[in-house]
Amino acid sequence: MNYHDFIWDLGGTLLDNYETSTNAFVATLKDFHIQADHDSVYAALKISTQDAIQTFAPHISNFRTEYKKKEALGLQEPVLFEGAKKLLEEIQAHGGRHFLVSHRDRQVLTLIDQTGIAPYFTEIVTADEGLFERKIWHSRRSGHRRSSDRYRSWGGCRAFDLFI
Repeated sequence: MNYHDFIWDLGGTLLDNYETSTNAFVATLKDFHIQADHDSVYAALKISTQDAIQTFAPHISNFRTEYKKKEALGLQEPVLFEGAKKLLEEIQAHGGRHFLVSHRDRQVLTLIDQTGIAPYFTEIVTADEGLFERKIWHSRRSGHRRSSDRYRSWGGCRAFDLFI
């Protein structure tokens, strides 16, 4: 089967950011005098930031803001997964097009510029465009995705992110 168009997520797919995000989250918890182990926070963040906040700091109204400040500091030097840039390059060299869809705000544009992968993308959609619901195909509580989502083609960092 030949594919021409590829839809990518950034964090956890092309960008190796989970350690940075986890460390920022744990540090923010400490600022609020809350202790949590690295692995539990990491697992919650792989589901979503909102899930992690609900799990560890649901009563702190400004937690997300403080966490995102720390995370942004850590992401000032973003790191791609090994081979990510080469893969984008090779696909494009064979006529493929790349699209990036991210739940992050326009910070994504800075991150892809810093990593040198911006030129590979035909279109980039961020949360600022408001065009999609956050992780619509996943419900941790119900453990299933909607049947209308089974035909989506997506490359993501979680087991449920890949649909062909």
